Amino acid sequence: MLERLVAFCLRWPWAIVLLTLALTGGGVYLTTTRFAIDTDTEHLFSPDIPWRRNETKLFKEFPHLNNLIVAVIDGKTPQIADDAARRLNAALQRQRLIERAWRPDDNPYLRQNGLLFLDRKDVQRTVGTLMGQHDVLKTLAEDESLRGLSGALLTNLKLVGTSQRGLGMVAAGLTEISDAFEKVLEGKPARVNWEKLLSGGQETANPLANETRRFVLISPVLDFGALEPGAAPIALVRNTAKRLGLTKEAGVTLRLTGQTPLADEEFATISENMELNLAGTLAVVTLILFAALRSPKLIIAVLATLLAGLALTSGLGIFVIGRFNLISVAFAVLFIGLGVDFGIQFATRYREERHNDDDLDAALLAATQGIGGSLTLAAVSLLAGFFCFLPTNFRGVSELGLIAGMGMIIAYIATLTFLPAAIKLLRPKAENIPVRTASLAVVDHWIARHRKLVLFLTALVVLGGAPFLWRLKFDSNPMNLRSQNVESVATFLDLAKDPKTAPNTIEVLAPSLDAMRALVKKISALPEVDHITTVDTLVPPDQEAKLPLIQQLATQFRDVLNPARKPAPTDPETVAALANGAKALRQSAPPNAPPAIARFADLIETLSMVDRQTRDAARQAAFGDFDRLLGDLGEVMKARRVTPQTLPADVRSEWISASGHYRIEVSPKGDSNDNEVMAAFAAAVQKVAPDASGMPVIVVEAGASVVRAFLLAGLYAFIAIFVILVVALRRAVDVALTLGPLVLAGIMSLEAADMVGLSLNFANIIALPLMFGVGVAFHIYYVIAWRKGVADMLASSLTRAIFFSALTTGTAFGSLCLSSHPGTASMGALLAISLVFTLLAAFIVVPAFLGPPHKAAPAPDVV
Repeated sequence: MLERLVAFCLRWPWAIVLLTLALTGGGVYLTTTRFAIDTDTEHLFSPDIPWRRNETKLFKEFPHLNNLIVAVIDGKTPQIADDAARRLNAALQRQRLIERAWRPDDNPYLRQNGLLFLDRKDVQRTVGTLMGQHDVLKTLAEDESLRGLSGALLTNLKLVGTSQRGLGMVAAGLTEISDAFEKVLEGKPARVNWEKLLSGGQETANPLANETRRFVLISPVLDFGALEPGAAPIALVRNTAKRLGLTKEAGVTLRLTGQTPLADEEFATISENMELNLAGTLAVVTLILFAALRSPKLIIAVLATLLAGLALTSGLGIFVIGRFNLISVAFAVLFIGLGVDFGIQFATRYREERHNDDDLDAALLAATQGIGGSLTLAAVSLLAGFFCFLPTNFRGVSELGLIAGMGMIIAYIATLTFLPAAIKLLRPKAENIPVRTASLAVVDHWIARHRKLVLFLTALVVLGGAPFLWRLKFDSNPMNLRSQNVESVATFLDLAKDPKTAPNTIEVLAPSLDAMRALVKKISALPEVDHITTVDTLVPPDQEAKLPLIQQLATQFRDVLNPARKPAPTDPETVAALANGAKALRQSAPPNAPPAIARFADLIETLSMVDRQTRDAARQAAFGDFDRLLGDLGEVMKARRVTPQTLPADVRSEWISASGHYRIEVSPKGDSNDNEVMAAFAAAVQKVAPDASGMPVIVVEAGASVVRAFLLAGLYAFIAIFVILVVALRRAVDVALTLGPLVLAGIMSLEAADMVGLSLNFANIIALPLMFGVGVAFHIYYVIAWRKGVADMLASSLTRAIFFSALTTGTAFGSLCLSSHPGTASMGALLAISLVFTLLAAFIVVPAFLGPPHKAAPAPDVV
């Protein structure tokens, strides 16, 4: 049948070539006009998997949790960080590419009720401290100038008298101002930390007053048809920050992380130098083809067949599925690596037949007769291997299997139709040099004489590597597949080290408030849990004791918050006030006064003698955050009793969905990005809350889903290929001889992977079925040749074809090692390891397994 097909193509070569080119043009048209990649990673798994259903429900109830951009802002001081976060948040409101932007650590509700969230003792201490600073703050509020500052501090010094504790607090506050004034005199930017100043230099009870890091959460509008869906909103955030002057020179560091930047930068890393790598791969493949075929016309025919098949596969994939996903788009590498094998096998066999018979048509028909059966069996086996991914829940690989399987059909048909027709039209020269490599017959004979030794050494290597096989792990953490040099990953890992900012939290949904509280009680008892956040966390405890203190403070601070402002002093008045203030401070300071008082007096005296611009800068450093402080104090003094029912709508929506579900956010202890910590954390919480979701659960469950999918697909593929080989070979021994060395090669590949420190992951696990397919094809070629009586197989043209086919496959797959993306590079590394052991098994183990052929083959030509 195959001979008749090739004969037909040889009678009508122009028709076959033009028909193929027309179909290729259709594939190119579909690819260029309808090419799309679905970059939404949620679509890589079936929505029917339990953990995917939980994830979908979580994001349906709380859509603001999905696809976030997290702006991490670090400032030189808490005030600088806070100001930067406020300005960025305000600038991002009502932007076309931003659905919503908000600050989780700062909103009107938290500003108004901030004191209520402190312990009762901290509230008492804070209120007492502020009341003690009433006169100073009143003086400053009435006169926000260097004149008012020197007068207020002089008043404060008189109030404390000789009290050692009071003088210490004054000195600490003066140190804060003095540090800022010294920077101003040096020409450096400076800001006074008023929270620290009012607390006497001590850390305040409010943790945000001491933290120099703030967050802005951004829900972007994404384009999932683009390789980087969040590119436009991310660029908008960066450009907005730049326009606002949020730079390192201004004391601000802005970094972006979250699901969207992480995904986008991963896609960018994957595509980095992709065109260069592809061009380099094709160039190397061309050189290998030249070494294998030694005929420019044959190379053109094989490359044309390869490219036509690639275009047809791409177009058919788009026609059948509609778009590629992040995994199925790798079909191109698979097609180049596997599809070219058919062309090399056919062209090499043609060269051998053309050497024996100079008639071109006869050589092509003889090549079909000699290699057609093996090609068919190899193609069917590859097809079965790929199609066995279709029933799995791992949709990304399932679609890859469908497209790659169709590609194998196309490559097989093109090799037996377009390739012979192209060779007929190109009419390459006669083959004067034998294709076989007779010098390798020495190795064939050695293996034949030492079969038992080869098999014993093989068994010894497999058994010796067994400990590495048992130790091999599957790394399901997607962060380990990303480059840690990119900003989003480095920022994520930085946040993961601290339980207070750990991104890898678990989310649990409860149908009611009572159910939520019952779950919180169970989960909080787990040793793997650091803290839990719920809507109850946003209702301050012990309000009855705290509210009277705050109301008392509000009464006393009315004149501070509504001051009778004095006219701003002229510059000469400021100079006189500074000089007089320095003199008065020295005179009023008691003998036991700390050195900080004299230092401050010297600094304001120096300011009285410098230019006006420096004094203006000093005033800005001192009072730049003072109005904000008064505004915050005013908000705090508006605190009122809070219940879950009186929470503002925007706060409630963060924790209570529109359908009435309550969200529980659980944070882990330790480094939440550590695989063992994450797995233990997820397992512990899921025992209490089986419907839990969030990154730790997704990572663990997705890893289990991938492993399960590959185990099932591997089992299906093994059974399918076993059945195919039984039907084709009809001898159980021959089937075992085909699959046995392949299984051993797979085991040795996994052992070697662990030996070099390579673990399985979401990316490189794809290498296993690929190399299984490649190995099956190689071994089938040998077994079929052995059944036909071919002796000295290493010296035959078949080994030459397999060797160069493996080189092209290794080049296509091995180029992945050069990727900047660690996951892709690990896939290339495992493919390279697997290819080495597959070739060793094909060249050494298979001949030892097979033994002498059924009948003697003719002696090979001498090279």
